[in-house]
Amino acid sequence: MNNKNTLLALCIGSSLLLSGTAEAGLFGSTGYTKTKYPIVLAHGMLGFDSILGIDYWYGIPSALRSDGASVYVTEVSQLNTSELRGEELLEQVEDIAAISGKGKVNLVGHSHGGPTARYVAAVRPDLVASVTSVGGPHKGSDTADFLRQIPPGSAGEALVSGIVNGLGALINFLSSSSSTSAQNSLGSLQSLSSAGAAVFNAKYPQGIPTTACGEGAYKVNGVSYYSWSGTSPLTNALDVSDLLTGAASLTFSGPTDGLVGKCSSHLGKVIRDDYRMNHLDEVNQVFGLTSLFETDPVTVYRQQANRLKTAGL
Repeated sequence: MNNKNTLLALCIGSSLLLSGTAEAGLFGSTGYTKTKYPIVLAHGMLGFDSILGIDYWYGIPSALRSDGASVYVTEVSQLNTSELRGEELLEQVEDIAAISGKGKVNLVGHSHGGPTARYVAAVRPDLVASVTSVGGPHKGSDTADFLRQIPPGSAGEALVSGIVNGLGALINFLSSSSSTSAQNSLGSLQSLSSAGAAVFNAKYPQGIPTTACGEGAYKVNGVSYYSWSGTSPLTNALDVSDLLTGAASLTFSGPTDGLVGKCSSHLGKVIRDDYRMNHLDEVNQVFGLTSLFETDPVTVYRQQANRLKTAGL
């Protein structure tokens, strides 16, 4: 090869190398969501990891991983008390902390997953760097209080609990869940009621506001606490879940995402409590049909991951 051809080859090679580097910077991981500790997602009541290829956290794990986060999706009993669900989550957290080699995790809990994550942080703070609650009913749900009006021990209670337990068992089966606990809809209902939440909070007060609608302690026993939620039961006319959240919102007297009140969702540092989202929009469901006039839920999770990264978590 003569000098002219050699120079041409070097120029082409250099151009390809620079092009590849630029493309990697444009499309590769930016590290925006690369937290120090793994992010562990904990679902709410009647939740799951994935059913028939549909993720509970719709599009969220992949979006977090694409920019550097290590993400684990957990599954616990669909219907049970906060304590029992917490024990099931704790077993998985112990494994993740060991397998990842990081020793701790960043817990993110949606709905009943919020109190479930709080239980783990309270009993094993050495394993938890942070808890982020998304639409968590930390002071109970008005909908649970409404349903609690069905007379205990009545035929109506038995009928409703049987139907709900059956739905929980079906979700458990379809998701190939590792949880072997019997479905306990009445246990869930009690945990999510205002009376049940008060009992739970007395045992595990970490991060709970001491005022009606304030913030809680930002950090307790080395664990950082955050929360965010929505206040719009109806957000997208094409989303069938709006029928559920819209109907359930009628049991509330104040701002709500349809299933959890604005103030009840507060835990630790309140990032925001008035997103134009309903309870299922908070996990980008159903199929990402959320409000066109609000920040994409996936973006909110990415922002929180970056917040954790910036805090050294």
